[in-house]
Parts: sequence; C-alpha cells; structure tokens
Amino acid sequence: MNLDFSAEEKEFQQEVREFLQQKLPKEIAAKTQKALHLSKEEYVQWQQILYSQGWAAANWPVEYGGTGWTSTQKYIFDNECAKAGAPDVIPFGLKMVAPVIYHFGNDEQKQRFLPDILASKVWWCQGYSETGAGSDLAGLKTTAVKDGDEYVVNGTKTWTTLGQFADWIFCLVRTGPPSAKNQEAISFLLINMHDPNITVSPIITIDGGHEVNEVHFDGVRVPANNLIGVEGQGWTYAKVLLTHERTGIARVAMSKERLVQLKQLAETSDDGANKLLDDPIFAQKVANLEIDLLALEYTELRTLSAISTGQAPGPESSILKIVGTQIIQGIDELYVEAAGYYSMPFVPQQFDDEFDGQHIGPDMAANSALTYFNNRKASIYGGSNEIQTNIISKAVLGL
Repeated sequence: MNLDFSAEEKEFQQEVREFLQQKLPKEIAAKTQKALHLSKEEYVQWQQILYSQGWAAANWPVEYGGTGWTSTQKYIFDNECAKAGAPDVIPFGLKMVAPVIYHFGNDEQKQRFLPDILASKVWWCQGYSETGAGSDLAGLKTTAVKDGDEYVVNGTKTWTTLGQFADWIFCLVRTGPPSAKNQEAISFLLINMHDPNITVSPIITIDGGHEVNEVHFDGVRVPANNLIGVEGQGWTYAKVLLTHERTGIARVAMSKERLVQLKQLAETSDDGANKLLDDPIFAQKVANLEIDLLALEYTELRTLSAISTGQAPGPESSILKIVGTQIIQGIDELYVEAAGYYSMPFVPQQFDDEFDGQHIGPDMAANSALTYFNNRKASIYGGSNEIQTNIISKAVLGL
C-alpha cells in the first residue's frame, strides 16, 4: 500500500494541523496526553468544536451530516488528532447508535435523533450487558411488554459506561415469548434516561473512578415509536452496531502516539547504568509491539475503505478488536515497567497548574499503573476477545 500522500492529501493534512493548533483547547490536550479523565463538559466542548467545523461524524453518510472523507483523509485526521492530544469522541451517539438509526430507523426517527447526536446536544449510553448476559448477550432478561402504543420495560443493565451523564440509552430488550429463540426475541429500543422509573447505580472501578454503572428499569413506559425497525430484529441491528464499536476499540492512532511517548519515558528511565531503551530485552518488546501495530494499521485502512463505500465493517472488526486491545494492554505493561517505582503512588493534584508540592516522577509515569488496571477491561467490552475468535473462525475460516 502506497502511503505517500497526494498533494491534495498533504493540503488536507496541513488544514487539520492548523485547525488543531487553533481550536483544540490546550487544557484538554494536556489532560489527554497525560491519560487523565476528562469531564463531560470537556468532551462536549471538543465535540461541539468538531461539529462547528463540520468534522464531528467522519463515517456518517454526507446526507446526514458526514464529512464525505476518503479513507486516507480519515487516517490523516485520526493520526493528527492523536499527535495533538485531541480526545476521542464519546462513541455511543456518534459512532454506535447513529449508524443503527440511519441504516434501520424510519424517517421520523432520523429527523428526531440524528441532528442532536451530530451536534452533541444529547449524551447517549449503551444498554446491552446484564448479569449473566455479557459475552452471551443473547441471554439477556430485560423485558419490554407491549401495552397499547407503549412498551413497559423492566430489568437491569450493567457496565453502562458514563450512564450517569446520559440523556438517552439504546437498549436490547426481550419482546418475544419465553418459547422464542433468544436471537429472535430481541428488539432495539431507544429510552429516555430522564424517566423517573430509571435508577442509575454507580460501579466504582479498581482505579477509584466512576466510569460504569448499573441502570435499573422499573416499569418504564416507552413510546412504541422509539422501536428501531421491527420487533424481533434487534439482534441483527445490534450486530451491526457492535462491528462499528469493535472497529473503534482498536484505537490505532492513539497506540502509535503512546508508543512514541513510551520511548521518551524509557529514555529518561535508568536501568542500572543504562537507559531502559538501551536494554535489548525491553527494546525487543517495543519493537514487537511496533510490528504488530503496523500490521493492524493496514487492516484498519482496509476497514475504513469499506466503511467509506457505505458497508458495515465485516469480520475485520473482530481482528481489529482483538489485536488492538492486545497492543493497548502490551503498551500499558511497558509503561509500568518503564515507570518503575514511580507507578506506585498517584497524586492527581500534581497535574494542576497551582500545585506547589513534590511531583511524583515524569508525567507519563505518574498514572501508568491506574491506566494499566483500567485497560484490563479492553479485551472484554465490545464482546470478549474469546468471542471474537469464534466470529473469525465462522466468518473467515468457515468452521
């Protein structure tokens, strides 16, 4: 594959760089580069800056507000954003539910939901996993019983990322009878999170953060016109959504930039008499990750090309998800190794401008352990990597 950019592509690259220099808030870039959590307001601020530029939805069809970019332009944009410290957009609205709505929703639903998603005026979350129905998602128990022109929803969703901020949740619910095959009894429903019969319970993760939640539905009444498509086809829609999610989980551009920063950290870390990067064993670990990442980058480019033609990602999304998360976790492990004893304490106040205490190691080392622990989940969400190998064996190998 020829990665030499054309004159037009180089011009686009320069346009992106100038946009990021002028419009990306410096405080957001600094937090992103230090792997610190952003607030809801900071995410929305950045996404609305992208919206004002017309760049919020790179993969959407042009008729709904997409950019019309080629796969190479998307590649350039992602890489320049990673270098500049721009955060990823929150995927639940722009990258996950929106493709389901514009592929399978009716005209009224497209008009009602897509403009606010594009403008980041509403915050979405995902209602898929349940206790006992994570990787075995088709075994979900949350029910939606038709009552006139409404559905009555009861059940609990878990691991709902950033659900504490959400205005809406897209849910897989069981609408079919108990005798129906699981995959044929599931429907795709859009639910207003401000309903008084919805309760959100926080789940505190190992890094002490509040990122995920349980969402409880107790007789929640949902208008029937919030059903996407037809009853019993939710499993089909969910699989399309998951391919988009898995493609995004790979985070190739971010991993490339983190490897650059890792080398910088290893240049400052002493391992006996030598810098850690001079250690042949450590250098080999870095080289192996770089090789895997380069191979993954080509796979991502092929997938982006398919998306540009209006196709949903195929089994390549499972490959991206598996290898991408393995690389993310591999980089995390090397960050902790490079940070050494600096990875043990965590003093978040040291990143504030007004902090006048003692800094704990280099910025990139200070929260390496927390990032490592938090990213252990990456090989599970979006469908565990073990499930992805099954998908590949069926779709690619025909087993």
